[in-house]
Order: sequence, then C-alpha cells, then structure tokens
Amino acid sequence: MVRAIRGAIQIDADDREAILSGVTELVSEVMERNRLTTDDVISVIFTSTPDLTAEFPALAARKLGFHDVPLICASEIDVPGALPRVVRLMAHVETDRPRQEIQHVYLRGAAALRVDIAQ
Repeated sequence: MVRAIRGAIQIDADDREAILSGVTELVSEVMERNRLTTDDVISVIFTSTPDLTAEFPALAARKLGFHDVPLICASEIDVPGALPRVVRLMAHVETDRPRQEIQHVYLRGAAALRVDIAQ
C-alpha cells in the first residue's frame, strides 16, 4: 500500500549547514516515527520557502542513504506573511500501516503550520 507522509521544519538561517542539519533532523524523525527504511520510500518531494537558497534539501537525504530514491526540490509560493525559512517534505512510502497510524512530523517553528496533524 502506498501512503504519503508530510513533514516540515523551520531552519535557523539561510546557511548550508543549517539547512543540511535541519533537513537531516526532519527526514530522520519521519523515518523513525513511521518505522521506515530507505527501501520503503518510493520518492520524496522537498520544498523550501524562497528565503532558503544556500543548499538543496535533498542533499541531506542523500547523505542519509537515500541513494536509489527519487528526490526533487522545489520552491514554495512566496505568500505574504507566511512562516519564513521552512523546508517541507512529502514522502511516498510503501507500508502496511493504516492511514490513521501514519505520523506526520512538524518540527521547531513549523509545528504551528499543521497543529491538526502534527505529532
């Protein structure tokens, strides 16, 4: 069965190491909370707000071992008043877990984005 998992993290600064560190934290939490391995992951879409340009978020996933997983990065729409410095992800995974057991992950300031599904 294919499921989609959402996640987001607010990054401290538009700095290469800050982006890599934050995305590593986010991806690791998604994998751990949903008891996944990279073999379970079909693909991951990363988006970042327009104020984050120092590095591609997908590089952090590659460094975590996502070598054979299709990854792509895109820019979020520049909505006035939106939370700054946010990287989001949508991971498509193979799992037997029912939809209600999927854990979406919102970290740091990004927890305010989806209080309805953040765990």
